[in-house]
Amino acid sequence: MQPSRILVGVSGGVAAFKACLLVRRLRRDGHEVRVILTRSAARFVGAPTFHALTSHRVYDDMWDPSAAEGGEPHVDLSAWADAAIVYPATADLVARVASGRSDDLLAATLLCLERPLVVCPAMHARMYRNFFFGEALKKLRLGGVTVLEAEVGELASGEVGEGRLPEPDAAVEALYTRMTAKDLGGLRILVTAGPTREHLDPVRFLSNPSTGKMGYAVARMALRRGARVSLVTGPTDLVPPRGAEVERVESAAQMAAAVHRAYEGCDAVVMCAAVADFAPAEVSPRKVHKTGGPVSVELRPTEDILRSLGERKGHRVLVGFAMETDDLEGSARRKRAAKNLDLVVGNDVTTQGAGFGTDTNVVILIGATGTIERLPRLPKEEVAHRILDRVAALAAERRS
Repeated sequence: MQPSRILVGVSGGVAAFKACLLVRRLRRDGHEVRVILTRSAARFVGAPTFHALTSHRVYDDMWDPSAAEGGEPHVDLSAWADAAIVYPATADLVARVASGRSDDLLAATLLCLERPLVVCPAMHARMYRNFFFGEALKKLRLGGVTVLEAEVGELASGEVGEGRLPEPDAAVEALYTRMTAKDLGGLRILVTAGPTREHLDPVRFLSNPSTGKMGYAVARMALRRGARVSLVTGPTDLVPPRGAEVERVESAAQMAAAVHRAYEGCDAVVMCAAVADFAPAEVSPRKVHKTGGPVSVELRPTEDILRSLGERKGHRVLVGFAMETDDLEGSARRKRAAKNLDLVVGNDVTTQGAGFGTDTNVVILIGATGTIERLPRLPKEEVAHRILDRVAALAAERRS
């Protein structure tokens, strides 16, 4: 996200402490943040904490003339913000906003706001299920507000149920999604991510160090830009982005089957997964014990998923990755031609800041015309956007 001015509203629930983590994340991402506290919120987290985190004064009094740079605080703050998020939003705050009330600074500011707004409710499960609260949420949505549904989990009471405040990263993602232009709207994009595992026996397998970060970044950015996303993922420790249709697989054969099932209904494919090229010809049903002598394993090639997709590409946009250790450009060009790709993304895993497990990547992009674009070291989310820019342009061409 480009640096923006984000207004954070905090209402008075037990989960208000998480707003500190939300503000830190937004500041770390480069945004300017200002905070409005309700009186009840100040009973849980004090203004000095948010002042320290934002380097701005904290707003909590509609009648404080020193809070207004021009006329009235709620008018000034609503005009200042590029977007706003209420985290957490209590049942009381939701009801007041939905009914158009403006009886404190936060409610008045939200009533005056004409920018994207995300509301994150949190409360006891019985309150969350209440009919009248549900009607208030419906009114917010009808008014164009994005409501991030509460999660099911352990509540402050010790009970387990719905009403738990989503974690800060999920709230930030919802905010960024709301703030992002939807140039991929109407497209279904299939993304693969992570490694595959090819078992030798029940306790050993052949694999690679892929963590899935690049593929998950592509899926997340595609969702932000309005696409419907199917994510086929090998084993990773990552949490899939909200809104993606996720299928988890382990072996190359399982990934191939999942990809072929999803292929018919998609408009574009971005194959980020590090799929094994070889698998053991035979898999022992029992653990193979050490004998003291050398052991030989016969390997067979796995299905070339990209090649099979390219053979029946049709109208689809097909993007593949070429991860190499030498002759990156030559290998990437050959892969693009051999597999009928619209775009190949090449990276050299020996380059600092590229490859497995990093938060950045250094890639080249080679299109069907053979032109090459060399990207500097960038965060994987930015690399994902550059890839999706190409996907959006190619999809638009094929629609016209």
